[in-house]
Amino acid sequence: MIALPSELKSLGILGMNARNIDYIGRYNDRTLYPLVDDKLKTKKLATEYGLKTPALLGSIEFQGQIKKFNSMVPSGKGFVIKPAQGSGGKGILVVTHHDGENFFKPNGESYTLNEVKRHASNILSGLYSLGGKDDVAIIERLIEFDDVFDGFSFEGVPDVRVIVYRGYPVMAMMRLSTSMSDGKANLHQGAVGVGIDIVTGKAISAVQYDRPITLHPDTDKELMSLEVPHWNEILHLASGSYDMTDLGYLGADIVLDKKEGPMMLELNARPGLAIQIANAQGLLERFKKIDEVAHEHQNLDERIAFSLAHFGGDNV
Repeated sequence: MIALPSELKSLGILGMNARNIDYIGRYNDRTLYPLVDDKLKTKKLATEYGLKTPALLGSIEFQGQIKKFNSMVPSGKGFVIKPAQGSGGKGILVVTHHDGENFFKPNGESYTLNEVKRHASNILSGLYSLGGKDDVAIIERLIEFDDVFDGFSFEGVPDVRVIVYRGYPVMAMMRLSTSMSDGKANLHQGAVGVGIDIVTGKAISAVQYDRPITLHPDTDKELMSLEVPHWNEILHLASGSYDMTDLGYLGADIVLDKKEGPMMLELNARPGLAIQIANAQGLLERFKKIDEVAHEHQNLDERIAFSLAHFGGDNV
């Protein structure tokens, strides 16, 4: 059954038009977009601000640099190669291990060295970038996700998406990869979205393709047993991205490495709205509460404290 616009409004659901005009258009200066649209710039800026990100192994800016690809990746170990200006998970190639000639994806499928180089070449030509612009290929260290997530994700690294509004963490979900999503944490490609209580870091509901589910489709793991560790650090990392970028409405994607803990994977100045479905709650009422007090809180800790006091459990 399709809900009427009036019903969605009564539930506090933020729609696409309102998101674009009232929030992105109002609080995100377009001159600041390159800070998050270009993942290489985001990574360098995060380093300046002391926010942890996956280690940069190298970058390829010109076709002639592709021949040096093998020297950029760790011998035998995994890595990720992705477009600096990609979106929606497009163009991301995850390699779990290699022998210099054969490169293996999480599902066991292998690529030859020439195929990996061709992928890098496609990235440079703008095949995966926003607007088809010439791009840069980024090579990062592969994340070893925390053992606490065993069974919650299939052939891929799970991540936490936190919506940050005017510096306040507002709503969160965990994105869990599936066989259908090819190991990527992208809901539109079939990943599972699990709504996370902003106070406790515990699961409150879960969806796949916008439909409620209780078990992971590949592992049968009980999704409501999910509890994200290092939750306070995650909220600080996400909220700190506002101070770093000055973007008033953004999505912070954070991964948990077994050794390094929470790390910022990337930021998004136009985060999608599926997080409302994953949480079975709307964003609008939370935004309104923040608008009433945004002038009162002067630092990150005060902003987080407000969110913890007002947005947990059944609070709006």
